[in-house]
Amino acid sequence: MGITAKELAGKLNLSAAAVSMALNGKPGVSTETRRKVLDAAERYGYDFSRLSDKKKTPSGEIYFVMYKKHGAVVADTPFFSQVSDGIALECKKQGQKLKISYIYEEEDSLQRQIEDIQYSDCCGIILLGTEMESADLKPFLDLPIPLVLLDAYFDTVPCNCVLINNMQGAYLAARHLIRSCRKQPGYLQSAYQISNFAERSSGFYKAVRSCGMSASKSITHLLTPSVDGAFADMDELIKNGEELASCYFADNDLIAVGAAKALMQNGYRIPEDISIVGFDNMPVSTVIDPALTTIHVPKQYMGEAAARRLFSLMDEPGQPPIKIEIDTTLIYRDSVGKL
Repeated sequence: MGITAKELAGKLNLSAAAVSMALNGKPGVSTETRRKVLDAAERYGYDFSRLSDKKKTPSGEIYFVMYKKHGAVVADTPFFSQVSDGIALECKKQGQKLKISYIYEEEDSLQRQIEDIQYSDCCGIILLGTEMESADLKPFLDLPIPLVLLDAYFDTVPCNCVLINNMQGAYLAARHLIRSCRKQPGYLQSAYQISNFAERSSGFYKAVRSCGMSASKSITHLLTPSVDGAFADMDELIKNGEELASCYFADNDLIAVGAAKALMQNGYRIPEDISIVGFDNMPVSTVIDPALTTIHVPKQYMGEAAARRLFSLMDEPGQPPIKIEIDTTLIYRDSVGKL
């Protein structure tokens, strides 16, 4: 009778989990360890036919990893909960378990956190890169585990990624402001520099220039990307007598709502005095009065698309990296006036 995986682990002084990963071709063990296990399994008469009888779907869990850098954007918001719902739905269709994990950027523990994933039962990673920079991605790409980057893209790093068409959405928003208000639009810009907001900035200024306006003449305010933070920043700008635009595009709905509340508290009417367009179509955009004109992002679909791409990579390793951009739509509400 051939040796069992448990007995093989004992002979090699390895954990049962490591032997299982090596025998089943799962990530999580080094190439040297995998070779050592396979050689020993053949030498001791392990019955490899039992592996072929297993279902094709890899054992283990899909990890949805949220990378937290400065913490101002990634949080337990409806945006990310809807993305997570999409991932969970696709995992359920595929019969895969899903685990949500948080990675915190701390020098003394970051590597340990990544190693914990490598030597866990993780068989695929969807990495939320909203707060990441290109250098932050390298340790994850070094893992021997299929990975899809979600909500971020870096020109210098070849990686499978799924993200919003940020430039297109910002362009639609700014163009709508210009056509409706016939005025130079201002920009409520995030004070935190992340790749999504940089792309939205490009889309905003592209619309300004395409409408025959000078980008340098758009009034810009740097605001914290949260409702309370944007409110406090905008309230201070108003009280300091800063020049205001007659209409604004905001990097996200949280900034737009916070700024709108500060404007209304200081006696400005929306949209009669100042119009505002947001981005993301968060639930808060319908709670404020007047309701916020914004850019809709199919958040659940983003999660589904990322999971589908990951399963494709798991089924057919070695595919070239692709970038999937998901288009947005403009939602017309009451925060933009017309001449």
